[in-house]
Amino acid sequence: MIVPPPIAAADLAALLEGHPAVRQGAVVVRSLGVTPYVRCWAAMRAFTDGRRQDTPDELWLTEHAPVYTLGLAGRRSHLLRDNGIPVFQVDRGGQVTFHGPGQLVAYVLADLRCRRLGIRQMVRAIEAAVIQWFDSMGISAYGRSDAPGVYVGQHGREAKVAALGLKVRNGCTYHGLAVNVAMDLAPFADIDPCGYPGLAVTDLATLGRRESVEAAGRALAPYLVRHLATP
Repeated sequence: MIVPPPIAAADLAALLEGHPAVRQGAVVVRSLGVTPYVRCWAAMRAFTDGRRQDTPDELWLTEHAPVYTLGLAGRRSHLLRDNGIPVFQVDRGGQVTFHGPGQLVAYVLADLRCRRLGIRQMVRAIEAAVIQWFDSMGISAYGRSDAPGVYVGQHGREAKVAALGLKVRNGCTYHGLAVNVAMDLAPFADIDPCGYPGLAVTDLATLGRRESVEAAGRALAPYLVRHLATP
């Protein structure tokens, strides 16, 4: 079983304190700035384990230093070469992806039972939120039933602009979504992105939309909150 190192309640509180937390509908949205990947992973798990029935769902918006993460059933053969970037095998679904500066990471800490959502419905809801946000910027994007995430057509071929991987524990989700905003895409060339050899990866900047990760988080959050509403 893959678990992060334990995090004390005081450390969890320290990670969350001092950053904007806004209630949007039934969801608490927290903008955490740049966080260490492993510490944030441990905090997500601790938050999920400490939830009560009346704990509101949360959306954590953050950014990480360069790191590769490999899903629970991920194969190391999808790591094509060692470029010095740390690799962590974690407890989400999916294969391998890259997190780094210029990427918006949105962790979705939601109670599926209270929202009456199955995991597939949750994945589709997150994808739909990103697609609708992109549409508001004039970017045509789509999901794929066989490969979670959000894709665009670029130079006559398909390119992935947002990756998605969740963990369900005690009926609640953690991990979530990574949207490439304006980042160095070179590290994706050293992996099979999401386990697909040759898959092209792009970002919003390449698609003609330049904005900060913080601004992207503020723009995306309301779409996620609406699409996660109880059907």
